[in-house]
Amino acid sequence: MNRPARLAAAALTASAALLLTACGGGDSGSEENDKVAGVDRGAEKSASPSAPAPADRPKIDVPSDVTYAFEWKKTGDPDKDAVLSDAEQRIRAVDMAIAEQDALHEAYTFYSEGTAAAGSQKYVQEFIDHKARTTGLTRFYGETVTVDDDGTASLVYCEDQSKATNKYLKTGKTDATSATKNSYVLYAGTLRKNKDGVWVTERLDSTRGSAKCQP
Repeated sequence: MNRPARLAAAALTASAALLLTACGGGDSGSEENDKVAGVDRGAEKSASPSAPAPADRPKIDVPSDVTYAFEWKKTGDPDKDAVLSDAEQRIRAVDMAIAEQDALHEAYTFYSEGTAAAGSQKYVQEFIDHKARTTGLTRFYGETVTVDDDGTASLVYCEDQSKATNKYLKTGKTDATSATKNSYVLYAGTLRKNKDGVWVTERLDSTRGSAKCQP
């Protein structure tokens, strides 16, 4: 899954991810599909459900200037909360792949497959090509999650990119941030519970400037 038209200053568009990142993850989106997913760190402590922790889950770490506010709330339903948790981990993993400049990073591929994984790879590679990564605060909110009996789920949520931007590795310089209609992105994802109990994102579509996500 991944933000503020990340890398737009470098004339770059991407099919959101990582996103997932954080990036945002691999997404086929509408109109403008720029996305990276993110991670809560330090004071921006996540309010979303705690992630399940199988021993083989990848450790996810990003630079201290990559911060996120996840406003996703616990539902009280174990499956729905697990979907939210694993979707958050995918977002974190895409940001880590960007920070480490690794388009095939094992962390985001752990949490994504299919078109979502392919989109994430393309998105991360574009950051690598421009020798850039993400920085700043991204907020996630307005979530709706449903779980079906067949082991699949859908997740819709909003992302506020108005306080996040690009950072160029050679110079350390960052793009200016400003809030516009396109700072707000709507995501619609499809997930599947795999044999290890991980909710893997298989598809993630994005709509930049969506009226549903405007403040």
